[in-house]
Amino acid sequence: MCGIVGYAGREESVPILLDGLYKLEYRGYDSAGVAVCRDGKLRLAKTKGYVRELDRIVDGGRLMPGSVGLGHTRWATHGRPTDSNAHPHISHGGKIAVVHNGIIENYAKLREYLTGKGFEFNSETDTEVAVNLIQHYYNKTGEILRAVASAARRMEGSYALGILCEDCPDMLIATRRESPLVLGAGDGGNYLASDVAALIKYTRDVYNLEDGEIAVLSESGVKVYNGDLEETAITLERVDWNISAAEKGGYEHFMIKEIMEQPEAFRKTVSPRVAEGRVTLDELGVSDEYIRNVSKIYIVGCGTAHYVGVAAKYNFEKYAKIPAEAIVASEFRYSGPIIDERTLVICVSQSGATADTIAAMREAKRRGARVLSIVNVVGSVIARESDWALYTWAGPEICVASTKAYSTQLAVTYLLTLYFADKRGAISPEEYESVVREISLLPGKLARVLKDKETVQYLASIYFNNEDVFFIGRNIDYALSLEGSLKLKEISYIHSDAYAAGELKHGAIALVSDGTLVVTVATYGALLEKIVSNAEEVRSRGARVLSVTTQSGAGRVEHVSDSVITVPDTHDMLLPSLGVLPLQMFAYYMALMRGCPIDKPRNLAKSVTVE
Repeated sequence: MCGIVGYAGREESVPILLDGLYKLEYRGYDSAGVAVCRDGKLRLAKTKGYVRELDRIVDGGRLMPGSVGLGHTRWATHGRPTDSNAHPHISHGGKIAVVHNGIIENYAKLREYLTGKGFEFNSETDTEVAVNLIQHYYNKTGEILRAVASAARRMEGSYALGILCEDCPDMLIATRRESPLVLGAGDGGNYLASDVAALIKYTRDVYNLEDGEIAVLSESGVKVYNGDLEETAITLERVDWNISAAEKGGYEHFMIKEIMEQPEAFRKTVSPRVAEGRVTLDELGVSDEYIRNVSKIYIVGCGTAHYVGVAAKYNFEKYAKIPAEAIVASEFRYSGPIIDERTLVICVSQSGATADTIAAMREAKRRGARVLSIVNVVGSVIARESDWALYTWAGPEICVASTKAYSTQLAVTYLLTLYFADKRGAISPEEYESVVREISLLPGKLARVLKDKETVQYLASIYFNNEDVFFIGRNIDYALSLEGSLKLKEISYIHSDAYAAGELKHGAIALVSDGTLVVTVATYGALLEKIVSNAEEVRSRGARVLSVTTQSGAGRVEHVSDSVITVPDTHDMLLPSLGVLPLQMFAYYMALMRGCPIDKPRNLAKSVTVE
C-alpha cells in the first residue's frame, strides 16, 4: 500500500523514479506523482490513476529535468483518489514537498493548530499536515533537518516521509516511524524506497532506516542521524536475489508466474533446514527448556497469513501437543489475550511491515510473551523486534494476492511443528521420520500438481459465470477452504465464503440453491466420509460440487461430485501445500476469464502498513 521512490545523484531523476514506481505498482494504489528540485525550484506532476498516465504527462521525464527527486503511488486513506489528494504535497509557501506512506493519527489536531498559524490547505489528506508542519518549523529555525526532527516529534501514528526543500536543492531527506523505508547506496547516486524491489535494478547495497532516524541523501553519499541529529554509523546489507525474480519472465501475469515458482520456493525454504533426516533450526536460538515449557501458542496474522495460522493451529495441537489459537492480528490486542512468560506468539507476515501485526506483536511483548516471527523481508520491522525470526526466503512476490508467500509460510510452520514436537517428546520417531521424508518429496509433488493446470483451466471455463461460490472443509481442509475462498474473491470479484463443513446445517445451507457452486476440499483422509456426506447434502439441494481430494480419496468423492481435481497423497500435516495449488490456479483462471486485473485487484494493497 502506497509506494515511495527517491533519487539524488548525477543522473536525471524522473526516469529512475518512474521505473521504481512501476516496480511498486503491485502494492496497490490509485494515484501517482513525482517532484524534482532544480535550479532552486520545486516542480510537481501528479494525477489520479496509474503510473503510465503520469509517465505520459511528464513524457518519460523529459518534461521534468532534475537530478534530485521523489516519486509516490498513493492508496487512499484520508481523502478520495483525486489529483489534489495525490502526492507529492507542497507546503503553504511552496518551499517544501513531501511524499508520505502511513497515517498521521493526530492530523486533525495538528491541522487546527497550523490553520491558527495562518497555513492554508488544498487537499483532504493528512500528508498536507506533515508538509506544513515541517514548513512551520523551518520558518522558525531556518534549518531543514531541525525542522524535520521537530515535526516528527509532534506527529503520532505511522509514517514514512520523503522530503525535498527548495533551499537545499542537492539534498533528499527521509524519516520514518513504523512504516518501512530502505536506503540504497550506488555509484554516483543514492536511492530511497519503501520496498527494495524499486532499487534492485540500481543497487544491491541497502540500509533499512530505523524508527526515528533521519537520512540525508545526495550525490556524494548517505548520512543518517538520530532524533537528536547526531550522526550514526550504518552498515549496508547486500540483497542477494536476482532482478529476474521481480520480472514476469514470459508469463502473462505475476500471479501465474508465482504459482509456478512454488515448488522451487518450497525447496529453498526447507532444504537448508533439513539435514540427515532432522529438522535443524540452529538459526532460531530458542532453548530446549523454553520449548518444553511453552503452555500456549497464539498465531497472529492478517488475510492469507492468518489462514496459514489456522492450518498451523491444527498441526501444533495434533503433533506438538501445544494448545494453539489462530487469531486475526487486528483483533488480537483488543481481545484481552491471556498471556504469561510461557506464552509464545508467532507473528506471520510476508512484508514484515503489516501494521496490525506489528501492533499485535508489541502488545504481546508488553504483556510478557515471547515473539517468534515468520517473515520474508530481511531486516523488516517485525523481524527486528521479534525475539526470534525465521525467514521464508521466498524472494519478491509482486502479485497482490499471495501464493508463494502462503506456501513458504506453511513450510516454516511444518518445520516449527516438527522441531517443537521433537523437543517436547510429543511425536514418535517413526512419524517424525515419515514427515521429514515427505517434506523432501513435496517439491516434486507440487510440480506434478502444476502440470495439471489445463484441467483446472477447463473447469474454470465451466464455472466462471457463477456469482456465488462456497468452499467447505473439515479440520485442516477447513483452513485450506478459507484460503481458497479468499483467493477467489480477491482477484475474480466473485462473492465467496468458506465454512467448516459441519456447520452447513446450522445456517449456511440456506444459501444453497440450483446451480450454486460448492468447492469441497476433501484431502484429509480421517474425515473423508464426513465431508462426502456434506457434499451429498449440498448436491441434493441443487448445488454443483467441485471436489479437491487426494488420489487415494478420488474414488470415494467422485459419486457426489460434478468435477474432481486430485493431488498426490502425502502426510496429513503437509496436505495444505498440495491442496492449495489447484485452488490458486482455479482463482487465477476464473479471474482471467472474467477479464479482471489479476495482479492489481481493485481496492487492495500488497503491504498494508496502516490499521
